[in-house]
Amino acid sequence: MSQSRLRRAVVALTALPLLALGAGQAVAAPAPAPTPPPAASQVTAIEDEVARALAASLADPALRERLRSATAAAPAGAELAPLAAGLSGATARGLAAATARADRAVATAKGLGDLGPLLRVQLADPSMRAALEAGTEPLVAIAGTDEHARTVRAYDTAGRVRGLDATTLPTRPVYLVDIDTAKALTAGIDLLQRELTARGIAPAAPQPSSAQAAAGWWGTKITSVEVNDDEEPWFKGAAEMFSLVSGFGPDGKVRVDSVAMPYLQYDGTVYYPNQILVNWSNYKYNLADVVLMEDDGDTNYLALAQAVAAVLLTIADQGAYIPLVNAVLAALPASWWVDDPDYVESWYTLARSSSGRLNGARGNGWMTVEPYWVSQL
Repeated sequence: MSQSRLRRAVVALTALPLLALGAGQAVAAPAPAPTPPPAASQVTAIEDEVARALAASLADPALRERLRSATAAAPAGAELAPLAAGLSGATARGLAAATARADRAVATAKGLGDLGPLLRVQLADPSMRAALEAGTEPLVAIAGTDEHARTVRAYDTAGRVRGLDATTLPTRPVYLVDIDTAKALTAGIDLLQRELTARGIAPAAPQPSSAQAAAGWWGTKITSVEVNDDEEPWFKGAAEMFSLVSGFGPDGKVRVDSVAMPYLQYDGTVYYPNQILVNWSNYKYNLADVVLMEDDGDTNYLALAQAVAAVLLTIADQGAYIPLVNAVLAALPASWWVDDPDYVESWYTLARSSSGRLNGARGNGWMTVEPYWVSQL
């Protein structure tokens, strides 16, 4: 994915020790791993360690067959820890334990609690399956490789690094280690909303009167949406999107509502979600702003909530609507703008009456919307 495509965040985190993924005699000790690039995030480093350990483990024929069948049954990705835990033998047990530790470390790096299995594995392209069936030894890489890289770092069963052309689909089978961003997104949006609410940025909507409750409320519905694209490297996985809808609440305080958009995974594809984006009963003015962001693996939701709250709490209602997109973007830590930012697109001054196609301010996406009346049953 290029910059116009769902870019990965580089999140500034307190450095944690890399996982000791070697499992003694369970996994053959591979050659020392190359030092990750300076801009590599903690999550990317964890994924890389898991890819290296998985590659070494595939010297075990039983584990290699298990992986082949599991990824055939789940082309979008099979959970790695349960996959390894389902086999007997020291190699599988060692890989399962190491991956479980990595799952917890990834969740911590993203500001989340223990979510269980997060790391998954998939075949880079369906066309590689024939070579697998013929017994070709696979390589293992990560889906989070820098999209601007000319080569992709992969590992073989001896732990050796193999450089692959980033622009050409390999003929040799390649497994990609990635994060279940759909699971992480669900937990992250919940955390984001809780943290914003706790800091007074997303207060609970006031209780409507009985007459209002009986009537319902106006919303803005997304009927279609697309994010633009330049190119799609073969090693990139799907992203998971979410929006931050900001405005002033009925109490005059800045309000931010997070809206999960997990269906918006690939650029160059038009989606038709019919999703409610704004609940206008939560806002004082007839205007709101939208910032579209993505979690392609590295997003730290706790850091995002803290950063956004710190800036928006300083903005006071002055009796007229104030656009908040710039304030939200200014709240992002500086490191999020290095190489691969989470920010994808933004829309200013969305009104309750807005209808039709709305191009994003960045020129990187568009959506069509329409007013929608939500009536009480």
